[in-house]
Formats: sequence, C-alpha cells, structure tokens
Amino acid sequence: MSTTTERAHGVGARRGLRFSTRILLLQLAAVALAVVLAAGSHLWLAYERLWTEAEDNALTLARAVAADPDVRREVASIAAQPGTPPPAQLAAGPIMASAEAARQRTGALFVVVTDEQGLRLAHPDPARLGEKVSTAPDVALAGGEETARNTGTLGPSVGAKVPILAPEGAAQKAGAVVGEVSTGFARSSVVDGLGRDGLAVAGTATLALAAGALASLALRRRLSHLTLGLEPEDIGTLVQDQEAVLRGIDEGVIGISRDGRVSVVNDAARRLLLGPEDFTGTDWAAAPVPEALRALTTPDTDGPTRELVAGDRVLVASARRVVRGSQELGWVVMLRDRTELQRLTRQLDAVGALTEALRAQRHEFSNQLHTVAGLLDIGEAEQARGYLGRLAASGPLDYPLEQAELLGDPSLKAFLGAKGIEAAERGVVLRLGAETLVRQPVAAPQDVTTVLGNLVDNAVRAAVAGAQDENGERWVEVELLDDGPTLHLVVADSGDGIGAAAPEQLFEPGYTTRPAIAGAETDRLEPPSGHGIGLPLARQLARRRGGDVWLISPGRPGGPGAVFGARIVGRSSA
Repeated sequence: MSTTTERAHGVGARRGLRFSTRILLLQLAAVALAVVLAAGSHLWLAYERLWTEAEDNALTLARAVAADPDVRREVASIAAQPGTPPPAQLAAGPIMASAEAARQRTGALFVVVTDEQGLRLAHPDPARLGEKVSTAPDVALAGGEETARNTGTLGPSVGAKVPILAPEGAAQKAGAVVGEVSTGFARSSVVDGLGRDGLAVAGTATLALAAGALASLALRRRLSHLTLGLEPEDIGTLVQDQEAVLRGIDEGVIGISRDGRVSVVNDAARRLLLGPEDFTGTDWAAAPVPEALRALTTPDTDGPTRELVAGDRVLVASARRVVRGSQELGWVVMLRDRTELQRLTRQLDAVGALTEALRAQRHEFSNQLHTVAGLLDIGEAEQARGYLGRLAASGPLDYPLEQAELLGDPSLKAFLGAKGIEAAERGVVLRLGAETLVRQPVAAPQDVTTVLGNLVDNAVRAAVAGAQDENGERWVEVELLDDGPTLHLVVADSGDGIGAAAPEQLFEPGYTTRPAIAGAETDRLEPPSGHGIGLPLARQLARRRGGDVWLISPGRPGGPGAVFGARIVGRSSA
C-alpha cells in the first residue's frame, strides 16, 4: 500500500499544481470576482445616488430663486416691456444680484434667469447677458419643471429648470409664465463625492479580499490535512487498491478511525464474526464484536495478538495503529480463521498419541520376539509355545487401560489407550468409570475425540499439578455412556479443582487456569498462545450439534478435583 501511495504521489507531482493549490487559486479568483462585482455595484449605485442628489439640489435651488418675490416682480416687469435691457443694465440690476447671491451661497455652477423668450437676464458671465440660453427652456416656459444632465457654456453639469410666474399686480395675468430659472451643479462635484465613497468601498473591498484569502488558505490547509496531502487521482487509486485488497483476501479487516468509529468492514470480517449486517459507521465501543476484540485497541496496548472464539470458529486477532508521518489515523484489526488448524491440531494430537502407542507396541513386540528366540535357543520349545499362547490371548500390547472391552468403538478404544500411555508416562493412571458402556461405534470420531481429548488433557494436567490421593496415586477417570444417538461423557481427576474461578468463566475465550510462566508477563486476559481456547471450542462444537459441555463439580484443594460433563448428540451410529 505504501508503494502505491508513493507511486500516486509521483504521478501527482508530475501533473503540475497540486489539487489544493488549484482549489486555492480558484477560490481566490472567485473571491476577487465577487469583491469586484460588489464594489462596482456599490460604486454605480453611489454614482447614481450622487447624480440624483445633485438634481434634487438643483431643482430646489431653482424653485427657491423662482419663488423670490423680487425676482418674480423684476422679471414680469422686463417681460411686459418691449425688448430686453442692455447687458450693462442687467449686470447691475437686482435680478443679477439675487441670482449671484444664490449661486455663491449654494456653491452651484450657475444660476441663470431668462425672460419668456429664453433671453438671459442673469448669468455668472456678464458677457452672456441678453443672449438666448444654450439649452432649450421650452418645458419651463410651458409651465413645467425638468432636470437634466447636459453640457452648456460653463461645461458639463446636472441642472434643473423651473418657470417664473407673474405675481399679483403685474401687467400680466397672475400666474402667467414670464420667464424661467435654470440652475446647475458641476459634474466634478459629483465625481468628487464619488471619490470619497470609492475610498470607503476600496477599503472594504481590500478587507473582504484579505479575509477571503485567509479563509481560502485555511480551507486549503484543512483540505490538505483531511486528504493527507493526496491528490484526487491518488485518492481514486487508493480506493481501487483498497477495494481490491479488502475484497480479495480471506482475512477479516476492520478499520477504526481516530474518532472511534468503524470505517471499514470487509466481507471476510463479517463472515468470521458471524455478523451478516454491516456495522460500518457505528461506534467501535458499541460494535457487535467480542469484547476481547475491542480490548485490542485500548490506548495502552501495542499490537497484541489474541485467540478468541466467535460462534464455532477459532480466530486469531491482531490490532495495529495506523500512523502517517506524525499523524495518528486510527486502528486496523486483522482476523484470521484458525478453526481448521485447531481441529487439525486436535486430530494430530490423537494421531500422535496413537503413534506413541504403536511405538510402545513395537518396542514391546520386539522384546517378546527376543524372549521367544531365547527360549528356542536353549531348547525350551514347550515354554516358547506356552509364551506365544499367552501372547495370543492378551494381544501384542498391554494398554494401561482396564476394562477397555467396554468401549464398542475401536477408535475410542485406541484413543483412550493412547491417552492412557501418555498419562502413565506422566505418572497418572487413566481409568474407565464403573458406568462406562459404549455399545455402538461413533459416527464422527473426530468431533468426539476433540471434545474428549480436551477434557482428558485438562484433567491429566490438573492431576499432575495436584497432590496424590490417599493411595499415593494421581488419576483421571472417564465415563462414557451411549444413549441411542447421544453420547454422554464424564471426566474427573485427582487434582486440586478449579479454585475460586466461576464455572462459566472457564468457558470464556482466553481464560486459563494454568499458572503463569516464571519471568513472563502473562495474565488471564492475555494467556499464552493456544491457552484458553480448548474448553470454549469444545462447548461450541457440542452445542452446534445440540449437546453441551459443563462443569459438574469444581472440586476442592487436596482432591478430588473438578468433574466435567459433556453431551454429544447425533454422534452414535446406532
């Protein structure tokens, strides 16, 4: 997987800019575009607002001048006379004085007053007096008001035109239009106001762009952190590799993220744990897995390996921390099926016991042949014949198992005979109980020997570790009784019992009563490899067939020891 990651990194490096860098540039471009559009919109609205304000101001100023009683009276008087006074007289007249006073007071570009023909009666440039205005006054002279953006003799401006109505007592009819007032503000004043707004907008835009850049940088860093610096193409390659690995192996794989949630469960893991449902995404502490499996991922553990029983399967589980660089990503739990290996181990134990029995038989048979040869050499033919007759009656090998004839199954007889030899070599007598009677051969000797062999082996170990009985013996007693298709087993020993252990605790995967090895840091939660598996496996095997394995008596210190019972249904060929 690391090779694939390095390869993906190399491909990503040759493609140019990294994905996170491209995302950063795109985000910065998007932020800049949004800021420019917002700033432009704001400036445009400000520009329109300033023009509207200038128009309103011009209209207000024009109305004020047009409503001045002196202006109305003077304009009506001039309009009633034929012709227009000379420019010098107009420049010194009251209309020019009122218009200039209003212009200077308001800062307007111009305040122009005309008569009913559009001839100037007041103008900032006295040389223009008496001339017709440069922009059409038709609307105002018709009695209407208007605002306009145009260019006159004084330059570009925004202005307004308002009619002058004749006052009471004038030669004209009261309310008749006798002239008009035209006012305007320079376009530069609008631009100056827009410049002030532009500075504020530019400052705000700069701050927004800076904030967007910082946010984009933070997002880039977060994205790089979440993707571990991988490119999208790299992630796609890793996903393909993960699918190929997780679906193509027989081992179970469970991935746990750093926040304690199950991120990956392959099909093999669900099959081994006998859980058809997919618990991906659930909290690891509440996942439907054995407690011993969760104990592998505690913070104080460091890659332990443990055997456990799930259903009728014996699993070997291991957990490893996943670290990339200095970043801890979580855990990976691996599950391997050792059920068949355990069964083969039990069968090999039985075969080994039979092999030992055959070895002893060969050795004893060789001694017997030497005895016969010696008798013949010294001419004792009758004694040799009698010796051979006794051998024919007793068999070639004398098993240290009394009443073996009560076992009607040859495999059971051979198996217990071999176990008797092993027990004898360890100073333990293996004997059959008084109620033993197996009348029919068993249908599946492998299952029977797995359950019986485990109970006998435990009993022999307990007898060796315990004290001798009152007769100075260490013993193991086995009773077998068939009842139709059901085989009943009882195994007792002369040991010191199971001590303070709870009966059901003996059948928990991983629990063992074997003493710790000197100098080794072992305990009941982490027993030596293979310990604490036999009894749970035997019970699972028996229960799968409708039987069971249980503790009949816990025994006591000084003996007799514990008594275990078992029932195997459907294991007799009756």
